[in-house]
Amino acid sequence: MNGIIKTTFEEKIATVSFYHSASNSFPSILLQNLTQELNVLNENENINLIVLKSEGNGAFCAGASFDELLDVSTFEQGKLFFSGFANLINAMRKCSKLIIGRVHGKAVGGGVGIIAACDYAFATSNAAIKLSELAIGIGPFVIEPAVSRKIGKMEMAEMTLEPSEWKTAQWAFEKGLYNKFFESIEDLDTSLNLFTSKLSSYNPEALNEMKKVLWKDCENWDKLLIERAEISGKLVLSTFTTNALQQFKKK
Repeated sequence: MNGIIKTTFEEKIATVSFYHSASNSFPSILLQNLTQELNVLNENENINLIVLKSEGNGAFCAGASFDELLDVSTFEQGKLFFSGFANLINAMRKCSKLIIGRVHGKAVGGGVGIIAACDYAFATSNAAIKLSELAIGIGPFVIEPAVSRKIGKMEMAEMTLEPSEWKTAQWAFEKGLYNKFFESIEDLDTSLNLFTSKLSSYNPEALNEMKKVLWKDCENWDKLLIERAEISGKLVLSTFTTNALQQFKKK
């Protein structure tokens, strides 16, 4: 029920995979475990690069656990719940290793935030994206800085204000969320392996310095993302959201 985090090593590359039976969604404990794993890898001098992926052939990531969201009954619980993605995005941002995303399927909500927090992302044509939060009375506040940084504020607004609409992987590639785009997983993995093998062979000090350059001017996110978690933690208790969640339960 808590999901699984697994890390494998090959040469100077660590591949971190996550899995949850509910479409690779994230309960709080799985978010904590992934955050902790990235923090450990940050200190590992034997690796130069991290590949982040999910398991299975379905969704890449369905975002936060809806079951856990339904159980939130206080502001503190809500803040803690939404802080999980804040902590993960900040761990990805501050990790000394470049993080390469492998996106094989659809991503919703927090899953889009995870992709945006990767330094480079490979995707297939199945990797459509959606930000559905507004439909249940909250919003993608925590992940907004990461997503806007990648695709722009207006494109972020377009996704947010159309919470029931999927954006195609082609759209996400054109807007800059994905850096490489393939029709099949086989082609993706072939290109990903070549790319990471070459990238991981470069000077680790140069890679580390490049990571700092890529994330320049985001130093306030430790505070900002927790403030955003507080907004969501308050809204999840609103009458609108309570009613929306109750309707979801009945489906």
